Amino acid sequence: MSHGIPGMRGADHIGITVPDLDEAERFLVEVLGAEHVYTLGAKRDDEGDWMTTQLGVHPRTVIREIRFYRLGTGSNIETFLYDAADGQNPPPRNSDIGGHHLAIYVDDMDAAIAHLRTHEVEIMGEPVRSAGAAEGQRWLYFRSPWGMQFELVSYPGGKAYEASAERRLWHPAHPAA
Repeated sequence: MSHGIPGMRGADHIGITVPDLDEAERFLVEVLGAEHVYTLGAKRDDEGDWMTTQLGVHPRTVIREIRFYRLGTGSNIETFLYDAADGQNPPPRNSDIGGHHLAIYVDDMDAAIAHLRTHEVEIMGEPVRSAGAAEGQRWLYFRSPWGMQFELVSYPGGKAYEASAERRLWHPAHPAA
């Protein structure tokens, strides 16, 4: 018996619902350095249950617009602007079911933090040095204008667990071919 999804290669994109697409674009492009890739128009179903069946939302919910961004060499980010027929909740905390954050690898943690500060981004605490299997890594959380948590991660010399890992897909000092 095989394990996992046949043919799985990795994550293609991460979808994020935002309250303001232009504000999100400014943050993603001007602050994070993402590149706008393309935009899709509205999605709706005024009579059926397509929105519920396909997306798990109220059947009269409307997606006003979708924008895709490329973030360096990682997964794309897909932003949605919804008119939710049954209202919207605030972003979950990390401790909530469905809580999440998006980690971004940077070569120079201190330069990245200085850049975020020049853009008046909310920085959460101070950089943390990891221990154990993740020794060699530093990380720091920060928030987007709409409250979503992001993380800066840096481990230019690698992480401790990589010294004995059988398979290493990517390492900043030895990028995959």
